[in-house]
Amino acid sequence: MELFDLALIWAFIIGFGVIMYVLMDGFDLGVGILFPFAPDDESRDVMMNSVAPVWDGNETWLVLGGAGLLAAFPMVYSILLPALYIGVFLMLAGLIFRGVAFEFRFKANTSRYLWNWAFAGGSTVAAFAQGVVVGAYIEGFETANGVYVGGALDWLTPFTVLTGLGLLAGYSLLGATWLVLKTEGELQQWARRLVIPLLVAVLVVFAIISIWTPFVDPFVRDRWFNHITLIWVFPAFGLFCAWQIFRATRRHKDGMPFVATMGLFISTYLGLIVSKWPYVVPPDYTLWDASSAYGSQLFLLLGLLFVIPVVLGYTAWTYWVFRGKVRAGEGYH
Repeated sequence: MELFDLALIWAFIIGFGVIMYVLMDGFDLGVGILFPFAPDDESRDVMMNSVAPVWDGNETWLVLGGAGLLAAFPMVYSILLPALYIGVFLMLAGLIFRGVAFEFRFKANTSRYLWNWAFAGGSTVAAFAQGVVVGAYIEGFETANGVYVGGALDWLTPFTVLTGLGLLAGYSLLGATWLVLKTEGELQQWARRLVIPLLVAVLVVFAIISIWTPFVDPFVRDRWFNHITLIWVFPAFGLFCAWQIFRATRRHKDGMPFVATMGLFISTYLGLIVSKWPYVVPPDYTLWDASSAYGSQLFLLLGLLFVIPVVLGYTAWTYWVFRGKVRAGEGYH
């Protein structure tokens, strides 16, 4: 028996990277989803400026999680990528379109409307694709001898479409609460009016998925309903966060709706993890089945232990430098 269970350590690191990406890139994807509905073009400038200093750093967590997943759990790549090629391609294409729009929109004149749609469309496609991937993970994958044997479109089902729409609503809620935190005046009031309707949409989709999931996966049903356990604290905490979003929005608080929305995402994310634990390729392969050699994991872990503090440090510094409200006529570009 090895001194440390490196598979567990890697699972924690990758899980941490994923939730950091979801929280930090989620709000700027949400801003992009809301982009076409903004009151005017000046408001769109402020919306984009509110995320322009941090969006590319936020995506570092996606790279970190993806690289760590390949290094520590190669079986996950060998199964999930063939199963999700189209969904992953759509996500990456959306992120590319959004990234290019950041660089070109402020410099364009006659073609600015095209970059508006690139920013909004890229954000929407990327968010929906991420939600579909989550839904496919919940449903599980058809495998045989460690190889994916399903079809190219098995990931596209009514359930995964619902999870895709749910993540669109969730990211929109993150984006709206971010704008409440970072803007003022008419744009802030517009964003505040969106928060409660978006919260209702998120809760409705969450309720439908919660009812539907036990019928999709008997393993999840057994884990949640065979006996009452501490995992029920996660939905309870999620409902508490939803109440805080509602109350803080009604009281015209600036910061609490965003913090509580992050709490809502964390509770949902943890609930998903405990529902599937310890399967990383459901329904057949655990994280120990999918892990790479112990020596390989240890070698890569030593390097990553230096990288993570650096990423955390410059991320915190960036948010500190660009703290405060973003106003019209001011910005990163």
